[in-house]
Amino acid sequence: MAGPLSGVKVIDLTGVVSGPLATMFLADQGADVLKIEPLGGDITRRSRQTIDKAGNFSALFISTNRGKRSLAIDIKTDIGCEVLAKLIGQADVLVQNFRPGTMERLGLGFEQLRKSHPRLIYVSISGVGDSGPYVKKRVYDPIIQGLSGFADIQSQPVTNRPQMIRTIVADKTTAIFSAQAVCAALYAREKSGEGQHIQVAMLDTMISYLWPEGMMQYTVVGAEATATDPNDRPDLVFKTSDGYITVGTISDSEWRGFCQASGDSKLAEDQRFATPAGRSVNATARINLMGEYIAKHTTAEWLARLDASDVPCAPILRRGEIIHNEQVIARGLIEEFDQPTVGKVRQPRPAARFDVNEAGIQGPAPLIGEHSRDVLRELGYSSGEIDAFVSSGALRVAGEAPPPKRQAS
Repeated sequence: MAGPLSGVKVIDLTGVVSGPLATMFLADQGADVLKIEPLGGDITRRSRQTIDKAGNFSALFISTNRGKRSLAIDIKTDIGCEVLAKLIGQADVLVQNFRPGTMERLGLGFEQLRKSHPRLIYVSISGVGDSGPYVKKRVYDPIIQGLSGFADIQSQPVTNRPQMIRTIVADKTTAIFSAQAVCAALYAREKSGEGQHIQVAMLDTMISYLWPEGMMQYTVVGAEATATDPNDRPDLVFKTSDGYITVGTISDSEWRGFCQASGDSKLAEDQRFATPAGRSVNATARINLMGEYIAKHTTAEWLARLDASDVPCAPILRRGEIIHNEQVIARGLIEEFDQPTVGKVRQPRPAARFDVNEAGIQGPAPLIGEHSRDVLRELGYSSGEIDAFVSSGALRVAGEAPPPKRQAS
């Protein structure tokens, strides 16, 4: 399974989630992604809970690093710098998410590499960018949810207390934006022959992502005070007599379909909901009224009625139900494979499907330094040189004794 990015070489200097997930998407699409890890491995190997006795893997690490190779080397050493320089000379893409200024201090900033590597696509992922008063802040996903408006959009309807989304939405969305930008830059390089520096900040990403409907009342300059807040309404979670469903009634035909499914002929005569504008202005009343009807019957009965009337609807699945859902199974959305030291694991198949050069899960997540020897041999180093690197404490090889801890200078 080659994938549309077969032949593209990616150096992955990232850690945690946003960077590793971005490069994993590239690996799914066929790129040769080399994960360069510190000797102790990416911090997410031990995030929350390890799932193997040796402490090599967490579920989060597997789900953001499958299909990659791992080179465990200290890039702050002379040996590490030498090896990395050779790898950069062969790479198409370098992705890093160190705090701004770190790569420059290592002599690996974009401007420092540009002249010697004009075709290199260099990606810098950060929390809030490389400028502004927040540039030195340590940033994680909740910080961006707070700054970007996501916590506000989740506010409790009654108390107006902001709430966090219970998933790392900023990290994962930034990963998608970053992977897409890499593909755009590869296409541009095909035409110009030149690489470029791509900067993707989590804050920039999430404001852009939120804007289309989450910031509608701030779109027209000067009309903010008169615009209706589209989030000042109940959500579309409806309790049935035995579970939960969601229902959409945006178009006139969908609203008429719901009225028909409700069995109440008078509902369609309610002028508050007769037009799309009316249903929007009176959204709270409409949604609460829908909830009263839906509570009277079972999930199965409502889904059958709504499907018969061509109204968008679905059961609200608990996470444990997703892998058994008929649509998920029919689409083959979840795959299983063997993960060394862990056992059989589940992963979602790549969402984008190509009819030529099909993308797919390229293999399990690597052990720390699993490919260190292979990568260095590809660069022309002898077995004796590699052994010396391990002995010096600059290189780690999976299955071999970890290098001695370097003394602080």
